[in-house]
This record gives sequence, C-alpha cells and structure tokens, in this order.
Amino acid sequence: MQSLISTFAQYSDIAQPQLEAILSHPLDEFLNSPELQQKLDSLDTDLLKETLPTAGAVLAKELPPFYNWLKNELGVKRVPDSPDHTTAWVIGFVHHRESLTNLVDLHRPVPRAALEASIPRLIALFDGLNNAQIRHAWQNAIAILCLVLVVAAREQDKLTVPV
Repeated sequence: MQSLISTFAQYSDIAQPQLEAILSHPLDEFLNSPELQQKLDSLDTDLLKETLPTAGAVLAKELPPFYNWLKNELGVKRVPDSPDHTTAWVIGFVHHRESLTNLVDLHRPVPRAALEASIPRLIALFDGLNNAQIRHAWQNAIAILCLVLVVAAREQDKLTVPV
C-alpha cells in the first residue's frame, strides 16, 4: 500500500515538498488558496459529469467492502450503511451543489489516522476502470477532495492536542 504523501503526489500531480507544505496549512487558508483553486479548476468536470454512471457503478460495487474494512479493521464508528450517500455527495460536488466545507464537516468524526490510512485504498477503488482517461479523472478528483480532508484533520489534531 502506498504512503499517503506518495498517493497524493501520484494522483493530484502535486510535488511531495509542496504537499508537505499544504498539509501544514490551516484549513481556511488552504480552502482559499490559489493552489487549491487551480487544482479544482483543472478537474475535467465535463468528463466527470459524463462518466458519473461509471463512477456510481464503481462506488456501488466497491464501497460496501471498503466500509466494512473501515469499520472492522480501522475501527471507524460511523460508517455509511450503503454507498448511496457517498455517490450522491460526489454527484453533488461535480454538479457544484455540495461544498468542501460540508465534506469536511461530514468527516470530522473520522479519526485522522483512519482517514489517512483509508485514502490510498479509496483512490484505488477506481484502479479497475479500463479507460485510463476516466480512471485518471476520478482518481485525481478523489485525491484533491481527500487532500482537503487531511488538511482539516491535521488542523483539528493541532487544536485538540494538549500543549
């Protein structure tokens, strides 16, 4: 299994030193950064919208075992009962109906260690797509969204760790 940083470097096309700097930013600063805006703008939203049925089929098939792994191996307490929630959120994000802050709020209860351990596996759910362009588009989008989650989780850890 790839490390978190190498996964982000591979799928987000951000160099490792830049990733390490990003991961230490406060969430608000990152959400308002030109770096994130550029990455979001570079997503092929037309292709993502066109291939939502493909991504939905992947998520419907692959998320239940992923959720079991989260619950049973990583000890995550609140795991969705079905892939419908995640699929609906992804569709909402691609159609600009869901916000990154909402994504962060939904994932706040997930312990940082479990969140970080799960990201390479989550991105790998799309490995089975035969079309390289579609696979790359979805893995890139998921990587960028997960990068926001990790920035938020690391900031939260800094705020809750006793000094």
